[in-house]
Amino acid sequence: MLRILYLTCCLFILFAPHTFASPSIKDFSAYSEFSEVKISPDGKHLGVILIEDEKRTLLILNLEKMQPTYAVKFNGEEEVGSYYWVNDERIVLQKLYKKPRQESSVYYGELLAVNYDGSKSKYLFGYNGRGSSGSANMSDNESIQASAFVLDTLKDDDKYIYVMAYPWNSLNYVYTLVYKVNVYSGKRKRITTSPVANASFLVDNNEEVRFSFARDSKNNDQLFYYDNNEWIDASRIKGDLTDFYPISFTEDNKSIYAIANSEGNTRAIYEVELASAKHQKIIQHDIVDPLKTWISDQTNTLYAVEFENGYPEYRFVDTESNKAKALQQLMAAIPDHRIRIVSETINGNTLIVMAMNDKNSGDYYLFDRQNLKLKFLFAGNAALDPNEMSEVRPISFVNRDGVTIHGYLTLPRGIEHKNMPLVVNPHGGPHGPRDLWVFNPENQLLAQNGIAVLQVNFRGSGGYGIDFEESGYRAWGSKIQHDILDATQYAIDQGYADKNRVCVSGASFGGYSALMSPMLAPDMFKCAIGVAGVYDLEQMFETGDVPESYGGKAFLKEVLGSDVAQLRAMSPTHHVDKLKANVLLIHGEEDERAPIEQFEAMEKALKQANYPYQKQVWDKEGHGFYNAENRAKYYEIMLKFLKENLNVK
Repeated sequence: MLRILYLTCCLFILFAPHTFASPSIKDFSAYSEFSEVKISPDGKHLGVILIEDEKRTLLILNLEKMQPTYAVKFNGEEEVGSYYWVNDERIVLQKLYKKPRQESSVYYGELLAVNYDGSKSKYLFGYNGRGSSGSANMSDNESIQASAFVLDTLKDDDKYIYVMAYPWNSLNYVYTLVYKVNVYSGKRKRITTSPVANASFLVDNNEEVRFSFARDSKNNDQLFYYDNNEWIDASRIKGDLTDFYPISFTEDNKSIYAIANSEGNTRAIYEVELASAKHQKIIQHDIVDPLKTWISDQTNTLYAVEFENGYPEYRFVDTESNKAKALQQLMAAIPDHRIRIVSETINGNTLIVMAMNDKNSGDYYLFDRQNLKLKFLFAGNAALDPNEMSEVRPISFVNRDGVTIHGYLTLPRGIEHKNMPLVVNPHGGPHGPRDLWVFNPENQLLAQNGIAVLQVNFRGSGGYGIDFEESGYRAWGSKIQHDILDATQYAIDQGYADKNRVCVSGASFGGYSALMSPMLAPDMFKCAIGVAGVYDLEQMFETGDVPESYGGKAFLKEVLGSDVAQLRAMSPTHHVDKLKANVLLIHGEEDERAPIEQFEAMEKALKQANYPYQKQVWDKEGHGFYNAENRAKYYEIMLKFLKENLNVK
């Protein structure tokens, strides 16, 4: 009872009218107060994840009264992961564990279930099936050494879900299993095994597993179709399309929608008839790939596609569908925001909506579709007033090779946008990710201190078509950096940036670029901050989790090549003699993507050249900052270093 009382008090404080104070570094580094808000199928309860004592807790609320009915919080180093409403009363959730030497959590594949009032708790699936499951008082169940993920909640069946399970072994690939699991007893029945390694599945509208798809060890597409109790190679269905990814079935189950590519252009949405394998391109953007696809919970069919060419855009498969109309109504009611329908009731009449933009990390609303009533629920981070945040403005320019490059400028609020100190912030990846028109707490913190921030979707970035992405392959130290340098020069030429007050700071591949760019243009940057960066490209083939992954070495050979001379030419560890910028290196000892050996290699190169540098290493952090206090400390160190080098008071 004390537990529920405490959470009720917390909820009252968060729902109370908020008085904004000037935001602190702690405010920018904090986790969202609310996230993953989901409504029960009958619309009577809400689930919401909140962070308490640096751990994820699942709070369940009576929607009418907005009072807690139960809270799932584990003892010790355990916390709640993703969760799912599987019927009106029951939730299935993942259990995570904090690593002893790391701030981040790890998922060992355990699924647990509980009712909204805390009753009928059950350990459903996992290796610890016959053991204790922590303070949530989950009961025993038969153990299985596999990692489970909810594949389908089977909306027409209150007792069962489909679970996709990856058996444990010592290899980097497994053949995926699908089980039908009783959400009350944990009893399970194997439905099928994937015909290819590390596969995913697509379920049709009759709740039958119909497609299995994956990439092989050489990163080639593999697609199989289930028919007459066997898996059949479905290459004929995708034909000459590449990067083929099934999204959903059409309502009659005779066709599927898929994201795919043809001739190196931007990815498009295709409708593919299964019997004839006939393709029909239904939606394609000239400049960008689909960012998000919208699937109806009622029909399991595609109804809208989201793109982002500077700002979010939406295109509809059927503009007259109820879902398309609801999305358009929400866009009109909450203008200048990215709209996401994050959860809905089984009848589709009540929606949980998240609205966010460049100045707002996310507000949650309840939308009554029948009565057209929109009710504000709460802000993801109430400490940050969107009215006090800075604009993120889309930009584009033509680079030295005649290619149009897109990006974003965060422009500090309340000052003239001329001759500003500038931080260039290359994104990670580099292949696949791209920068978006979103709220970025680190960039907003810099803008609060009068520093503009430049983000560049350089060649090699995802989101602009296959040809654009592949044009950055084997060009990490050339074309990609040239685009970053050309973007910086663009900001200077347009009068935004003071050419004498420019620094570069990035994480992961961005950390690589933060060191590589000043080596190619030594007079352009006053300082460079490498966070969790890779600096020795030869080493990428030997250390870290990429070469250990299925298809990882093939990927590295494709995007980096295997020529040692070229790898060294693109590695910052071999070009310290070209540096003029002041350097700060930030790293976590438990980083598995860019292991600490990368930091040590860069540090060794700097020492051998007697080049001065600053550093900060966290013993429990990995690839980025999981702990909010550590993130705040990083922000403090970063901001102090930038202010000193950019002459910002």
